[in-house]
Amino acid sequence: MTTANSTWVTRALDKVEVVGNKLPDPAIIFFICLLIVWGLSAALSGISFDTIDPRTGTPVVVNNLLTGDSLADFLSRMVTIFTGFAPLGVVLVAMLGVGVAEHSGFISAGLKRMLDSTPAKLLTPMVVLVAIVSHTATDAGYVLVIPLAGVIFYAMGRHPLAGIAAAFAGVSGGFCANFIPSAIDPLLQSFTQSAAQLIDPTIQVNPLNNWFFNSASTLLIVSIAWYLTDKVIEPRLKDVEVDGDPADIPKFEDLSPKQTKALRAASVVMLLGIVALVLILIPETSPMRDANGELTTFAAPIMQSIVPLIFLLFLMPGVVYGYMSGTYKKTKDMIDSMTKAMQGMSYYIVMAFFCALFIDAFGKSNLGALLAIEGAEVLRALALPSMVTIVGIIFLTAFVNLFIGSSSAKWALLGPIFVPMLMQLNISPDLTQAAYRLGDSSSNIITPLMPYFPLVVVYCQRYVKSTGIGTLLSLMLPFSITILLVWTVFLLAYWGLGLPLGIQSSYVYPAAG
Repeated sequence: MTTANSTWVTRALDKVEVVGNKLPDPAIIFFICLLIVWGLSAALSGISFDTIDPRTGTPVVVNNLLTGDSLADFLSRMVTIFTGFAPLGVVLVAMLGVGVAEHSGFISAGLKRMLDSTPAKLLTPMVVLVAIVSHTATDAGYVLVIPLAGVIFYAMGRHPLAGIAAAFAGVSGGFCANFIPSAIDPLLQSFTQSAAQLIDPTIQVNPLNNWFFNSASTLLIVSIAWYLTDKVIEPRLKDVEVDGDPADIPKFEDLSPKQTKALRAASVVMLLGIVALVLILIPETSPMRDANGELTTFAAPIMQSIVPLIFLLFLMPGVVYGYMSGTYKKTKDMIDSMTKAMQGMSYYIVMAFFCALFIDAFGKSNLGALLAIEGAEVLRALALPSMVTIVGIIFLTAFVNLFIGSSSAKWALLGPIFVPMLMQLNISPDLTQAAYRLGDSSSNIITPLMPYFPLVVVYCQRYVKSTGIGTLLSLMLPFSITILLVWTVFLLAYWGLGLPLGIQSSYVYPAAG
């Protein structure tokens, strides 16, 4: 494949890669931001502001965090700031269950079965759908679905790079589109809630605050990737020879009878768990409802149990599959799966430590409230339509994503600014988060700084030796641009029609104007 037509794109993205590589690690960025907050709090603490704090009805006062008392308080609370950081527990608990399902082989077996039983005409949409669903198992899409898609396309006489591109578009380009709740939902929600509480300390943001929109987006992403793969990408690849060493090209291995039996039993267990949950929720006297018999209020235990339910609904079938398939021989094997899952979260834990300190300081100093209110006043003075503001958030996020790959790290940085600011314009935290997730997802597949981008290049090189970063970029750019534009229009239409993004937050907005 020649990449002459995309030379300017390659050069531009090469520059992005150079700039991005010079940025500090996200954990260090949070530490730098902490120092900046401390410095600004000291510099601005003596200034009287006319900006009215909506929480108190009085002018905003910036608190100096560099006084002796403030630093002593910071040191005495450092441990509890970290252990009380909401996203930390959310992610770790959910990942304990998902880790068992992943390392026992249950998730990979389920994905293989779905793809193996797909008719040839529906191969592309099924690959994209499976790629989207794989988000529930964190990195399973990158290490399993993407290479598996290349194998299946090749086995069916289609170009393997087209299969890899389609799966990559689903796994990474459609990252926030999924009808199955996963650990990323409560993770981002917890950052959103912390940011919203800079303005309203009582606000509660539901972990499923974007679920309806994410579910509807699944069909959109599948449709976009299906059309582009079959009508644009694969025709471009018709003259590209598959010249990889046959010995290096992976083979599609069917599930053994033992694995098939284990998958069937584990799937039944998961289904029974879901049915049992539904039966528990149905009675008006259900203990999972609130005192008024409602399910979706924040007082309802079911709304407080989303993360534990994710843990259990992945843990139970994972254990069943592990023992029946022979992956698990003893109970320690199950614990080892949980341990591996936690090992994979070690970097996140380090990042969360610095992030927690930054967010706490940002709130304590009142700089977050000041920035949000003043920023909202600037936006209000510009009199931009709300839709234009949302589009700006989407495109800014997509641009920042070229430099900072971690979804949670970016939202931890941007959320405390975006969410309170737009709340002042009567734009809900739910919509702001949805806009962020859209922008974050759509540009994932065109940044070489995304940790798995080089791995996808390696997958391609198994089939076409000359594949490089430019080659993959030229394949993925149509997906990225189309997903960004069409998905943005979809969000604006969805919002314009007044459709619920998910189970909404508890914040009640005053009448506009």
